[in-house]
Amino acid sequence: MSVKSRRSLLLASGALLAAAAVVVPVVVGTASADPASANQPRIVGGGKASLAAHPYTAYLTDAGGNQFCGAVIVSSTAVATAAHCAKAVAKQDVRVVAGREDKRTGDGQVLGVSKIWISKGYSDPTQGDDIAVLTVRGQFGYRPAKLPERSDTASYREGTTATVLGWGRLADGGDRSDYLRGAQVPVVSDRTCRADYTVYNQRTMVCAGYEAGGVDACQGDSGGPLVVGDTLIGIVSFGDGCGKAGKPGVYTRVSAYTDDIKAQARPRLFG
Repeated sequence: MSVKSRRSLLLASGALLAAAAVVVPVVVGTASADPASANQPRIVGGGKASLAAHPYTAYLTDAGGNQFCGAVIVSSTAVATAAHCAKAVAKQDVRVVAGREDKRTGDGQVLGVSKIWISKGYSDPTQGDDIAVLTVRGQFGYRPAKLPERSDTASYREGTTATVLGWGRLADGGDRSDYLRGAQVPVVSDRTCRADYTVYNQRTMVCAGYEAGGVDACQGDSGGPLVVGDTLIGIVSFGDGCGKAGKPGVYTRVSAYTDDIKAQARPRLFG
């Protein structure tokens, strides 16, 4: 699926959800609601993951309970996600689900959203600034992810092993996962990613994936976390298909927004 077609899917998803209660996948690299076009992951080529190991991993649903994007807990009262996810569904209809490894259960917490902050530079996933912070009504009972320092370069070094997490599709256009899934992917150099995507901006983006493809995020994973250990280095943003050779997933570079995230997550930021 092309970036353009994924974007169309994302834009159309909101209308589909409202008109037919159909769950549309998100873009990840992508995360859409399936509104997150331009992204992709479900986590193709990965395996089952555990919230015991990654308690900060969450997902977004509409008022009907349809999962459309991923998210990551960054404080006791806030989650970070992709901007395209935050714009996919009206604030009053967004729910943040935490502590629920299997979507078919009633485990964990389901919290409404009181405030949405979207990076002021955001217009489209491929143009960067694809990040948002949602303030919830209530408090999470789960440990948040750690945020990188703005000066962090080690986590973004080429070849660094990172983990992408989500409940998205298992293949491009395939079925969604009921369980949290994860996959390990290497960070790709800025030079390589720029050759793969002419829109790549190393200030606001980072790429991860294998040259041969096969392991990636997919539709429905948008907005979910890319972590090194428990440090959040990326947010699933966009990509060209899911697991295509020579087309790594593109993520929002979290270190560029650490100060913004902390400011939006106050006053009860912890972790």
